[in-house]
Amino acid sequence: MLWVLFLLVACAVAGVSCGRLCLAAVRAAESERATGRDAYVVAAHRDHELSLYETAFLSGGPERVAEVTLVSMARNRRLLLAHTGWATVVDPVAEDAMERSVLRAIGPEGQARIAPLRATAAAGDAVRALAERLVAAGLAVPDRERTTLTGAVRQVRQAAAAVLVLGALAVLLPGESARQGGPVALWFGLPLLLTLSCLTLARVEIHPYTRWASPTGQRLLAGRPLDAGSLLAVAVRGVRAVDDPQLRAALSGPGRHTTD
Repeated sequence: MLWVLFLLVACAVAGVSCGRLCLAAVRAAESERATGRDAYVVAAHRDHELSLYETAFLSGGPERVAEVTLVSMARNRRLLLAHTGWATVVDPVAEDAMERSVLRAIGPEGQARIAPLRATAAAGDAVRALAERLVAAGLAVPDRERTTLTGAVRQVRQAAAAVLVLGALAVLLPGESARQGGPVALWFGLPLLLTLSCLTLARVEIHPYTRWASPTGQRLLAGRPLDAGSLLAVAVRGVRAVDDPQLRAALSGPGRHTTD
């Protein structure tokens, strides 16, 4: 009867992880209502056209903003991005706070590796201020809320895998006959069904909250006309939308974290 102990552990793991996910979802819904992110907020922002950096953040987060800034500076001949992975300053005059953040990250030597440069710019004060404005406007998901939900979903996935492993071990325990193997597997099907059901519901109901843009922000992003290779296309789709092969190769090198 050792399999009963395995079953209890599986039920506990599934129950705790699903409970955490449900609690995180409830808190996200309460936050949504408390900040007024509903039809009234959509109406208030209906005439607001998202800027290039706002679009980049809502589509791919801080790293996407850094990528758009690098592409813009490269196209305006203020920065040279080589396929070898180095960024070189050509014109040290910045046009906005994002570009100043990039130039500060490069430093006085005027040259830096692209991968750490992108990470430093993404973590800069300019991007942080942009994120705070979007969160305050109800267009972006707060960082704590997004990471909590993402972590809860990950924990349920791990719980589902743990239930499968425990179930397999229980069925393969020495002394379990073929006649008993079927009923044992059925018992483990209960916690497995619970975790899979929670993951399905999370995909439908919670998934929008795990993105950078809130449901309101996603509505503003939807339907925006995109010209192939434009900065707006890069803001929405990421590096893969860059039409210059050499520039795309420079930004797609080692050290890049996927934000698409």
